[in-house]
Amino acid sequence: MGTGRDSGLMTDSDGGPHMNGPHMHGGAEATEDSTLSLDDGNIHVCQGGPRDAPAVLLIHGSASSTRAWDPLVPMLTGSHRVIRIDLLGHGRSAKPADRSYAIPDQARRAGAALDRLGVQHVVAVGHSSGGVAAVALAEQRPDLVAALALVNTGPSLDAFIAPQSPAAPLTEWPPTDEQLRGFASTAVSRAGYQIPPDLLDDVRCMTHHTLATTMQATRDYLEQQALPARLKPLGKPLLVIFGEEDRRWRSSSAADYRAVPGARVELLPGLGHSPLLEDPARTATPLLAFTTAHAVRVPE
Repeated sequence: MGTGRDSGLMTDSDGGPHMNGPHMHGGAEATEDSTLSLDDGNIHVCQGGPRDAPAVLLIHGSASSTRAWDPLVPMLTGSHRVIRIDLLGHGRSAKPADRSYAIPDQARRAGAALDRLGVQHVVAVGHSSGGVAAVALAEQRPDLVAALALVNTGPSLDAFIAPQSPAAPLTEWPPTDEQLRGFASTAVSRAGYQIPPDLLDDVRCMTHHTLATTMQATRDYLEQQALPARLKPLGKPLLVIFGEEDRRWRSSSAADYRAVPGARVELLPGLGHSPLLEDPARTATPLLAFTTAHAVRVPE
């Protein structure tokens, strides 16, 4: 457990919790950063909103970080305790070469982080492969996950769109600007939108091993069983948001989630794989309605 105390927060030499303190994320909402010391690596956590409000967990996709949610967070923190984590291998979390990056292990760490934070119930929200991790968390911890929202998360490998022309491979490390632009070119579709430089830096901050291994882990998990088949027996409320112009996953595949009883599917015209970045307000509208309806309030 390293230097962690019972709360799981890493500590400074004086025994106090190791956290960067409140600061501005996305130019709008003050959040608190901390580091949780787990058995197989340190996990970076951001929290915002009232601690006694219903909890929402935001899980980023591959080669991303908590910063991907920055534009959306201020729209949620008025009524929710918003928790974001950097999955192992990403962002400001540890990037060990000798740990598993399989989806079930990433989900287990997310559950352990919530336990350390004293969260008993959460609406789990995932973008892209973060949605795959959210499903795995619900499978492992049905007591913890009250509902799920998936944003541009392909339901199966059949929905994957193979690149029409190969982008510059990320073989050099750190990657060049040209390679990064090629890698990120399908992440958005809205005309004129440019991915923020700090999100490209998130890729540079990874190791080649963690990038390749985490992306393969998503493929392996989807190959084992499609997400709708995993979700159907769980009986959890489900919201699926999909940018219609997604260039990584067929947006028509969102209909596959209708096999889950009561699932709600929202298609967003004119947006691509990352609607939380391309149009956060339009993405937040159905998401906030869903999280408000299904969040579990903290007992007084």
